[in-house]
Amino acid sequence: MKKYKILTLIPFLLFLHSGIFAQDLEKLVLKPGFKISIFAENLSSPRQIAEGKNGTIFVGERTGQIIALVDSDKNGEADYKKMIAKDLEYSTGVSIFNRDLYFSEVSKIWKIENIESWLNDNISNSDLPKKVLVTDELPSDTWHGWKWLKHDEQGQLYFNVGAPCNICLSENSQYASILKINDSGWHHVAKGVRNSVGFDFHPVTKKLFFTDNGRDWMGDDTPSCELNRLDVNGQFFGYPYKHASNVVDPEFGDVNSGFDFIDPILELGAHVAPTGVAFYDGSMFPARMQNNLFIALHGSWNRSSKVGYKVLRVSFDGNGNVIDSTDFITGWLQDESVFGRPSAPFILSDGSMLLSDDKANVIYRITYKK
Repeated sequence: MKKYKILTLIPFLLFLHSGIFAQDLEKLVLKPGFKISIFAENLSSPRQIAEGKNGTIFVGERTGQIIALVDSDKNGEADYKKMIAKDLEYSTGVSIFNRDLYFSEVSKIWKIENIESWLNDNISNSDLPKKVLVTDELPSDTWHGWKWLKHDEQGQLYFNVGAPCNICLSENSQYASILKINDSGWHHVAKGVRNSVGFDFHPVTKKLFFTDNGRDWMGDDTPSCELNRLDVNGQFFGYPYKHASNVVDPEFGDVNSGFDFIDPILELGAHVAPTGVAFYDGSMFPARMQNNLFIALHGSWNRSSKVGYKVLRVSFDGNGNVIDSTDFITGWLQDESVFGRPSAPFILSDGSMLLSDDKANVIYRITYKK
């Protein structure tokens, strides 16, 4: 293909693989038949991942960059990377719709039109593409300010605005919610959501499933982080009045909220810090995993003993109710020592999975073979 032929002629693009992290892969535990390898390393706090129509991988780096990664020889390892945008504020979220790349800052969302066409024409220079402002009407608070982006099939862009605190009640209705933006502006999708940094649409029912990070400083084991399902736009999921299924907040629990609370469909455990999620809709993994949800548990930061630091697999019945939740990848946590923090899974068009790790600064690739 033309773009790969061009890429192989560009000497100054960064070659990614040095092998310095390979020894740690042996510590990671997967089910029989699955293999994990390094797709890209030497990154800078990688978070959300998106794939272009031509196979280019786009990554939001929390340190202020959007990058493109290319596996030119299709061997499962990125050969080159190119800067797409820089000097951004917590640029974690990326999504592609109709060949346009959307990416986030704390208070803004941008897009670059026809990104892969631009990349083909400019791969040999250091120019940056023109970015178009989608919105700058979002709060500027950096506490829970980084974004996760996801388009629905109609092209509406969904994103999160976290609470600007551990526990508080803000007059700005954008806080503690999941929103969507379309031609008529932004609209509420889910309310009472403290800090969701991962959501996806069920491949069959098209309902939105999202995680939420529980509040801090109520002890090691409460309240639990959550997996939620949105059945009707505008539903209220409890924050700051109630957490998990039945934990009344000690500060706001006595306040008459006027809302009907929606309970989570799965409690994930306190302080596990769920981040990115992805429904499996590929053809490589075993058939039993079709339409299962993979959840990255980023791991605790203020618990007396560490928890999380793994990837879960959740299965559902036809109504979207949880059947089972099992570990999919473990091993980043060794006793109380941590060498990686899984951040965001993404299902590639070939059926394999990419998984970002913003502590080890790598992206893994997970494949399956009987």
